[in-house]
Amino acid sequence: MRLSPRNLLWFLPLLLLLCSPLWFPVVSRFLEPRGGFDPRFAAPVKSSPIQNFSLESVAITLTSKGVDEWQIDAGQAYTGEEDKTIELVGVNAMYIGRKHPPTNIESQRGRYLVEARELVLMGKVRIRRPLDKQELRTELLHYFDASKLAISPGDVEITTPGFHLNAGSMKYNLTTNAYDFGSRVRVQL
Repeated sequence: MRLSPRNLLWFLPLLLLLCSPLWFPVVSRFLEPRGGFDPRFAAPVKSSPIQNFSLESVAITLTSKGVDEWQIDAGQAYTGEEDKTIELVGVNAMYIGRKHPPTNIESQRGRYLVEARELVLMGKVRIRRPLDKQELRTELLHYFDASKLAISPGDVEITTPGFHLNAGSMKYNLTTNAYDFGSRVRVQL
């Protein structure tokens, strides 16, 4: 047999096939997928109604029966731990409805519960009514849009040019403009 390039061309695949028990295990281990198999990744992804987000400089408008009532601005907004909860940081809100005089609200943090239509303000809550020259300060305030109630379960301080009020708690009805103060009410005229 003569060694020509044509004969070498047939001889090379035959040599690879005969030596395959030597090199095949090494190559197959090299090409094997790493990390194993997790059946959870093979299952179809369940669709979830939860929408996760994190936003900077947010403006939220609350409407009631088609009428804009509140404009809420926040430095940051993101989804809460519970479904349909919006967490707010650096809240600056303004009442823009027609039934009451303008009201400005500031707080460090806030939470809006979409299903309950409840706004919870936390941390140095400050409510100002410029036309009445009235200012309210508290640490926690719940506003229920459906019933138009503002409830502060903790200490409340209200100041106007004519008097200074401190109370242990407060309930304010926006529809009747009526206050209900809880324990330890002190008024200075």
